[in-house]
Amino acid sequence: MISHAFRVLFIVLEVIVLFNLLIVVHELGHFLAARWRGLFIEGFGVWFGKPIWKKTINGVQYSLGSLPFGGFVKLPQLAPMDIIEGKADMEREKLPPISALDKIIVAVAGPLFSLLLALFFAVIVYAVGHPVSESDLTTVIGYVEKDSPAEKAGLLAGDKILEVDGKKVVRFSGMNDSVMWNVLRSEEPTVPFKVERAGQVLPFSVTPIKAETSGWRRKSVRQVMIVAAQTALIDKVVPDSPASAAGLKHGDVVTGYNGIKIYHPDAVGKFIDAHPNEPIVLQLNRDGALSEVTVLPKLMEGKKTPRIGIEWEANGRMSVAHPQPFEQVFNSVTSTINTITAVASPKSDVKLQHLSGPIGIGRIYYLLFQSENGWQLALWFSVILNVNLAILNMLPIPVLDGGHIVLAIIESIRRKPVNIRVLELIQTGCAVLIIGYMLYVTFYDAQDLPFIRNKLDKMDTPSAPAKPTPAP
Repeated sequence: MISHAFRVLFIVLEVIVLFNLLIVVHELGHFLAARWRGLFIEGFGVWFGKPIWKKTINGVQYSLGSLPFGGFVKLPQLAPMDIIEGKADMEREKLPPISALDKIIVAVAGPLFSLLLALFFAVIVYAVGHPVSESDLTTVIGYVEKDSPAEKAGLLAGDKILEVDGKKVVRFSGMNDSVMWNVLRSEEPTVPFKVERAGQVLPFSVTPIKAETSGWRRKSVRQVMIVAAQTALIDKVVPDSPASAAGLKHGDVVTGYNGIKIYHPDAVGKFIDAHPNEPIVLQLNRDGALSEVTVLPKLMEGKKTPRIGIEWEANGRMSVAHPQPFEQVFNSVTSTINTITAVASPKSDVKLQHLSGPIGIGRIYYLLFQSENGWQLALWFSVILNVNLAILNMLPIPVLDGGHIVLAIIESIRRKPVNIRVLELIQTGCAVLIIGYMLYVTFYDAQDLPFIRNKLDKMDTPSAPAKPTPAP
């Protein structure tokens, strides 16, 4: 119990350190650019809240806050940010004006540093690699849920998907050129699929569904209820179980049952569910040697239906990828743009509520650090997040860096600064909207926390798609 508590605490600290590093480096870009261009810098802070340490050096107040949520740099000549950073100590009217070019350079420096940090992480990921599952490497269907849209359309396990919604796919999951993304991103009532089966290319039209959710839960997105092909690799064999008696071992690969080839371990569990009292003949591959064993399911302790007592490797065979650094950054750019485009489309199921704020991002980091290769996965995710941070900050919205650039361009066209009172009004209004959005998305992120989700699941039982089969 104590060791588990320390592990949880250590993971939380890892999340805080890495998440804050992303924000602080972004702000450091603004700080260094401001120093270079000669702007007045009132303060540079790591974390928000009441300072637990502060010191003024060469006119700049450096501080360490009490709330571990990023950092800031106070640049009163750039734009009024009182609602976020607090009221400036120096009256802006008394500060010398700065050129529009200086404002643009300082605004661009933050996203630039985020991209450079993304590239730095990408180089590390290229060197050490990051784990990838089989769903990242295949477009072959592993299992089709019964009575699902895919089954009704005629898709079968073993089909290799070539195109979804008219777009070529090269992987099952993920954001770029993937089966799942093109399904949920589609907008027409039916989604065209093009698959390869037995050497033939066949077209199918699938009508996706969305699970019902209650008013306070995130809305479901489109799905056709198929899973990627995955090696049926045995992780554990329950002692004194039918599988143990039949001689099954960790590392055995089940290639089929009763002479039927399988593409996903769910197929075995589904057969046992449908035939709980019948023996099942499993075709095995053990270190290259092929064999067959017959297993009779039985009711085991803690189970409500007969099982044979094996647990599968959750992700099948894992491998390590070493993607090129610029490839990682480019893919992160395209995935971020794809997401923004999806949110902006009125016909898309992807809405603002499906994005993640600090709680959601922290939860993702926590789950990544829990895995065996946590740091590798966290660094890979940090590449995506830094690029995301850079692009979103370049959106032409006041308060964001892109907004500062737009205001500077307007200033250069008008040949005079925007009225300070108007600027304060615009900045404050946009800051309120952004803070409101953060609270909005946090409302949904909080529902994904285990202790909250469990309570909500008890209160609400919406119809949902079929879940993965229990261990057979």
